[in-house]
Amino acid sequence: MHRFVLLNGEIISTTEAQISAVSSSALYGLGVFTAIAIYHGLPFLWEKHWLRLSGNAEKLQIDRRAFSEENTRQMLADLIKKSEVNNGRVRLTFFDESSSKIWPFETDRKTSLLVTIAEARPRPESVRVTLSPFAINSASPLAAVKSCNYLEKILALDDAKRRGFDEAIQLNEHGNIASACMSNIFWVTKGEMFTPSLQTGCLPGTTREFVMENIKCIEIEAGIDSLKSADAIFLTSAGIGIARIAEFDGLRFKETDHPMLKLLKEV
Repeated sequence: MHRFVLLNGEIISTTEAQISAVSSSALYGLGVFTAIAIYHGLPFLWEKHWLRLSGNAEKLQIDRRAFSEENTRQMLADLIKKSEVNNGRVRLTFFDESSSKIWPFETDRKTSLLVTIAEARPRPESVRVTLSPFAINSASPLAAVKSCNYLEKILALDDAKRRGFDEAIQLNEHGNIASACMSNIFWVTKGEMFTPSLQTGCLPGTTREFVMENIKCIEIEAGIDSLKSADAIFLTSAGIGIARIAEFDGLRFKETDHPMLKLLKEV
């Protein structure tokens, strides 16, 4: 992680960044975020990220009126320049710092915007995944929201890593494939590409949307057997880009030159 962050429009050191310990964000995880890839000094798929971030904030009634798209993007550009990151990643987080009705307190601030930046993580060419024992609740009000209340995802990922895997596939309460812990999932069977529909409770990822705009894909509700019989499986996210699954619980998949793997090569 870089030594600079941006908090409410001011570039400061990471050690200076603070939010209120008695805010709704600190007490309940009331906040939303998005992680954006930086290519050649520019935020990739900015419009998609901003649209989702602002929509998530509105859904959770987080007041972001102090931060317009224009001034937020300019602040981000200033941080990228200051940090001298050419290819990396940033995270934009809206923290709700208002008082809760359960633990009320006096405050002048409603919302804080924190932007953190780092170099890009190495992109995996292939990953090993397992089936997670933690199900996604498609009926949850947070199912399609990238909120700061991310502990369930972290626990599922930690469980997979303790068992020697890179990621885990999560099903929903109906036994349908939803996503991986930190990424969306696609698979190819007999030349056709599939991905879980949003009704499964999967996050509407920006890279997911980018893939679907460039390659014909069928949104579907399907069980785990669809992955076991697939010819190829892929994970997508801003952090890892597009990665091929090499092994799923001992089931190995052959290497492929599918066009999907080339989508980010020229970005």
